[in-house]
Amino acid sequence: MNYKIQTLNNISKKGLKILSDNYTVLDQPENPDAILLRSFKMHDMDLPASVKFVGRAGAGVNNIPLDKCSEKGIVVCNSPGANANAVKELVIAGMLISSRKVVDGIEWSNTLVDKGDEVPALVEKGKSAFSGPELYGKKIGVIGLGAIGVLVANMAVDLGMKVYGFDPFISINNAWGLSRKVRRAASKEQIFKNCDYISLHIPFMEETKDYVNANLLKDTKEGLRLLNFARGGLVNYDALENAIEEGIVASYVTDFPNERLLKMKNVINIPHLGASTPESEENCAEMVIHSLKEYLENGNIINSVNYPDCDMGICESANRITVNHANVPNMLGQITKILADNDINISIMTNKNRGAWAYTMIDVDCNVGEDVKTALKGIKGVTRVRIIK
Repeated sequence: MNYKIQTLNNISKKGLKILSDNYTVLDQPENPDAILLRSFKMHDMDLPASVKFVGRAGAGVNNIPLDKCSEKGIVVCNSPGANANAVKELVIAGMLISSRKVVDGIEWSNTLVDKGDEVPALVEKGKSAFSGPELYGKKIGVIGLGAIGVLVANMAVDLGMKVYGFDPFISINNAWGLSRKVRRAASKEQIFKNCDYISLHIPFMEETKDYVNANLLKDTKEGLRLLNFARGGLVNYDALENAIEEGIVASYVTDFPNERLLKMKNVINIPHLGASTPESEENCAEMVIHSLKEYLENGNIINSVNYPDCDMGICESANRITVNHANVPNMLGQITKILADNDINISIMTNKNRGAWAYTMIDVDCNVGEDVKTALKGIKGVTRVRIIK
C-alpha cells in the first residue's frame, strides 16, 4: 500500500529518510493519509476525510484543532522530549545571562569600538557595572519534572546548585531519571519562598494560565531570577511588572517575547530559540515519523495528545481492526456483537480511553469484509474504522 503524506512545514530530511518507498511525501497531495507539520496553524484548514494522522514535529499542539481532529477520528501525535536537551542548554544560558549581565556587558563593549588604545583601561574601569552572582551554591526550583525539567534539575545538580523539584504528577519513568540530590518541594509556594532561581517546565492550559501571579509572587524570595522556556501564558504580566518594580524579581528570562515584555525592564527576551538546533529538529521529526509509521502500518498509537496510546505490536493474525470512538458505555458490546454476528473470532483485543475518546484494537482470525467495516462505522460514537493487513 502506498501512503500519501502532506507536509505543511519543512520537515528534517533525516527524519523523512525513515519512510520507505511505500510513502509519497508532497506539499499538497490529493487525499493525504497523514499530515506532518511544525508551527503551521491548522485551525482554518479543511481536513480531507482521507486524513488519519497528524504529526507535530515538536511538543506544543496549540496550532492544531484537536477537537475537530478527535471528532473526525484523526489521531494527533507530537514528539515530547525530543527537544529536551536543546531547551536544557538554553536554560543554562538563561541562568548565566540573568546573573552575570553578559549580554549587557557585550553591548557596552561594542560601544568602545572607536576608543583605540584606551579600550583596555576603559574595560577595567567599566566592568564592575556588569558583575553578578555565581550559580554555585544557589537554590533553584524546577517546576515540572517532565523530560526537560528532569534534565534541567540534573544539570543544576552538576553545577553545584541546591535543587528543589515540584511536580505532583511526575511519571515513574521521569522519577527514575531524576538525581537523588534533587530535593522534593511540597508546593510551588515553597519553591517561590526559598529559591534564588526558578525554571518553569509545565504545559500551558486553562488550569495553568497565569500560574505565576500576584498571589504567588507576594511571598517570593527577593531577587528571584525567573526563567520561562515552557509557554508565555504561564506568567501574569501585571504581576511580573509589579514584582520587578518592587525588586522581588531581579530578572525574567523568557523564550516568548511580546510587545509588552520588550518594553519591560529587567526582562531578557530570547526569540523562541528553545528547540532551534539541527539536532532537535531531527529528533522531533524522527520521533513523530516513527509514530506515523506505527499508526498507519500497524494501528499502534504512540505519543498521542487526543486519543489514548495503544500498542499491540505487529499483527500476527489475519486482520487487525482499529476503532476510534467516543468513550461511552456499551461501545465494546456493540463492536463485539457485530463481529459475533458475522462469525468473526477475536484473537486479541485491547481497549484504552483518554478523556472523552477511546480506541479499540482487535486482531481477528479471518479476513474482514467491507460490510463489517460499514456496520462498525454505523455505531453511534464511532469516528473511524480501519482494517489493517
